[in-house]
Amino acid sequence: MQPRNMSMSGVVDLAAVKAAQEAKAKAEQARAEAARRGGTGAVSPADLVLDVDEAGFERDVLQRSAEVPVVIDFWAEWCQPCKQLSPVLERLAVEYNGRFLLAKIDADANPMLMQQFGIQGIPAVFAVVAGQALPLFQGAAPESQIRQTLDQLVQVAEQRFGLTGLTVDPEAEPGGAGAQAAPAGPYDALLNAAAQALDAGDLGGAVQAYKNVLAEDPGHPEAKLGLAQAELLQRVQGVDPQQVRKEAAEKPADVRAQIAAADLDLVGGHVEDAFGRLIETVQRTAGDDRDTVRLRLLELFEVVGADDPRVTAARRALARALF
Repeated sequence: MQPRNMSMSGVVDLAAVKAAQEAKAKAEQARAEAARRGGTGAVSPADLVLDVDEAGFERDVLQRSAEVPVVIDFWAEWCQPCKQLSPVLERLAVEYNGRFLLAKIDADANPMLMQQFGIQGIPAVFAVVAGQALPLFQGAAPESQIRQTLDQLVQVAEQRFGLTGLTVDPEAEPGGAGAQAAPAGPYDALLNAAAQALDAGDLGGAVQAYKNVLAEDPGHPEAKLGLAQAELLQRVQGVDPQQVRKEAAEKPADVRAQIAAADLDLVGGHVEDAFGRLIETVQRTAGDDRDTVRLRLLELFEVVGADDPRVTAARRALARALF
């Protein structure tokens, strides 16, 4: 699977937010199941460092990155700088106590992954957070620099995606309950169908699959988030961005034009611009038009996530605009 690019400054990646929400739900489910069986759901320190190959990359890196940041160390036996860097990363993985996983990938044995990540030389260190690939550094960096980078990584993972890491128990058996996949939930088949439809570009199919879940469980958080994302992507599909932005600039009081431009803003990662545009439109309008804009803004809040500080700030601004 081709890794996606990620900026630490963070535009909104809809697939990443969706993956994070899925991971939180599955992690909670796994912990509940472990507790029911009398376990702790914790992992052993030995489980914090993984040897990963192409066959296990999706399971061990992409899927795990939805519950904890995964740092990837591309190395090779002949590489002397790798022999300096790898032990430092392994020690820090244990020291950080579950805030990230370390995946070690032999560059010689996994040329396809080297090509997918665009790696020209080793050692090369990447992170994957909620399915997004992020280059961290190349070469045997000083430990102080590595720590600074890791601190920033775990902070971004927690603040933007709600990933707080794994619980580590020194007495847990390696490969125990905490490392096992979560049990299937009652709507997993429908949610998987929605995800597959999104991957295939079938936005209508994804919308329907999420609606099927919500018909049975109207408050299901993952389905609500997925539906909001899929409907947003459906609205911007096939539009002419230049024309949309031209109309929005020429018609600042036109509700339809401003809503269309805000959708594009959000899909492009310009979160504050999208929120600000609609809040300004709320201030300019009244009656049904104002309510239409307010409801679309609430939908965009749903896409970004209630815990995001940009949503919190925009909610306050909306309240001021309304009252």
